[in-house]
Amino acid sequence: MKLICWNVRGLGMPRTVRRLQHMLRDINPSVVLLIETKLRSAQMAQVRRRCGFINGIDVDAVGRSGGLSMGWKNNCDVSLRSYSQRHIDVLINDDSDGKLWRCTGFYGAPEEQHRAAAWNLLRQINDMPEIPWLIIGDFNEIAFLNEKQGGLTRSDRQMQEFRRVLSDCEVEDIGYKGRWYTWEKWRFESNNIRERLDRGVANSPWLNLFPRYVLNHLSHSFSDHCPLLLNTQDGENSNKTWHFRFEASWLLEDSCEPEV
Repeated sequence: MKLICWNVRGLGMPRTVRRLQHMLRDINPSVVLLIETKLRSAQMAQVRRRCGFINGIDVDAVGRSGGLSMGWKNNCDVSLRSYSQRHIDVLINDDSDGKLWRCTGFYGAPEEQHRAAAWNLLRQINDMPEIPWLIIGDFNEIAFLNEKQGGLTRSDRQMQEFRRVLSDCEVEDIGYKGRWYTWEKWRFESNNIRERLDRGVANSPWLNLFPRYVLNHLSHSFSDHCPLLLNTQDGENSNKTWHFRFEASWLLEDSCEPEV
């Protein structure tokens, strides 16, 4: 199964919708998750259907920000569990393999003061640990300093809170192929900022269910985020990108040396 996840940064212009239609036609995913649509649900439903996804769920934008949409093809058996301004949670029954798994599209809070509430939402919906679970989306946060280049240094506390919620939900980063960053601001070398804000994380049952998955960071044109393309049955999955992680602040912990 192919799944596209993309923070599109608004779909209010006909030209943007046409570009999205072209991309989805070329890739032909079974499920598409669109983040930050900046549209009312009725408007987004029209866009989703024009893109060939008759079935789906659309969440209103708040003013000129936010908005979520998840659509799926007719041959997909998808059932909605819950949704909010920050997430869409579904169960997918993959008839081709007879596999049942859970997919949560997530949009993390752009504002730091609202991030704790977003993390608590993930903890609240972590109610089916036995079901293979994938969370994919724009988390609006990095886990380690090497996931950011340029701009202000991210505080240790913010990254620790992100890593803590992943640990609490018993999910781990599933890696990627392609460029290391998923979001870019400014193009001049003097002020360029790049961060890995978009990712997929999954629990052990999901990783065991789909050992051949691949997550690609695709090139982007009309958004400052790149699309994520997940293929659950792509290949041997031996060329994912993994990074050794180390924070200098860990050296200050008394338990560091015994743990190492």
